[in-house]
Amino acid sequence: MSDPWLTIIGLGEDGAQGLSAAAREALDRAEVVIGAPRHLALLPALTCAILEWPVPFADGIARLIEQRGRRVVMLASGDPFWFGAGSSVTRHLDPNEWVAHPAPSTFTLAASRLGWALQDTVCLGLHAAPLARLRPHLAPGRAIIALMRDGAQVLALARYLAELGFGGSLLHVMEALGGARERIRCVSAEAMAFGDITHPVAVGIVPGAGPALPVIAGLPDDLFASDGQITKRPIRALTLSALALRAGETLWDIGAGSGSIGIEWLLAHPANGALAIEADPVRAERARANAARLGVDRLEVIEGRAPEIWPDAPPPDAVFIGGGLSEDLLLALWSRLPVGTRLVANAVTLESESLLTRWHGRKGGALLRVELADAAPIGARHGWKARYPVVQWSVAL
Repeated sequence: MSDPWLTIIGLGEDGAQGLSAAAREALDRAEVVIGAPRHLALLPALTCAILEWPVPFADGIARLIEQRGRRVVMLASGDPFWFGAGSSVTRHLDPNEWVAHPAPSTFTLAASRLGWALQDTVCLGLHAAPLARLRPHLAPGRAIIALMRDGAQVLALARYLAELGFGGSLLHVMEALGGARERIRCVSAEAMAFGDITHPVAVGIVPGAGPALPVIAGLPDDLFASDGQITKRPIRALTLSALALRAGETLWDIGAGSGSIGIEWLLAHPANGALAIEADPVRAERARANAARLGVDRLEVIEGRAPEIWPDAPPPDAVFIGGGLSEDLLLALWSRLPVGTRLVANAVTLESESLLTRWHGRKGGALLRVELADAAPIGARHGWKARYPVVQWSVAL
């Protein structure tokens, strides 16, 4: 087997001083070194050809691959395979084409400065992601380390926490960890006023008192903006249980309404995916907004009515029908999706209930009727006010 032509070197703020012997040897033998200007500036003694990685990042991949056949070193920050550039490049290469020499990641350095157990710490890369991705992790006393884009984003983070009601959160602002410029300052989110935060920067977050999200299925209804077209909390919990979600799976949420089922599916595990189909443009936009506000940016929303519109996407592992149930839709699901796909459909009207009953007779599965009642005032006393019953059919195609 020939030697790899590409060496990926993780670089810290201490430059060449922090490199392993193998990394230094790769630099000595390199014909080309490619990296961001900040990384190249940390290695001023380079004598080979130098290429600056362009912006946006994706444009540099083809430029790197053009160097195939030469001895090339690619510079990246810390551990290139933890919220780094490594996998973005290696997915385009064969395994024998590259080798990597990682350095301590920013997360490792931050945890070592703060004395936090890294295995118990939430680690997030927010430098190219919305701040709302923090939302599911915000609970008093948790430990979070977030990589930030720049000082402006750190200030935006403090405002975001204060607006959510977590203004008492403690922020450890850590700049240029591991180098001569290293600086660590601590301040509450509501008192944040630093105007001189420099890149690279990470923030250790200890959330204070605030409205933490529950971590079990069936979030409170008032967390979702809706016009009433929403699978209510108790039924949503039963539906998610029937969908039997597993890590890494994809859901199609047909007739998504507020998007609550798809959003909770995504909140259940970071590797999950969800696609929502909604005929009403206003509801579709509301579902997108609900997802963004609750910290999941992986909900793809398609406007239209199934089966007239059909996703141009890999088949799902599970399907939920919350609206738009019809004979044509069920026929389309059975003819187009793989055997074993899990299906859950909820019905409220007599017509939809009759449809599910017929299909249960033909295809089997489990048929469940759910009747709920809420305590409501009757004069000076209280009585039970029944909700519309829901019939739920769950089956494997």
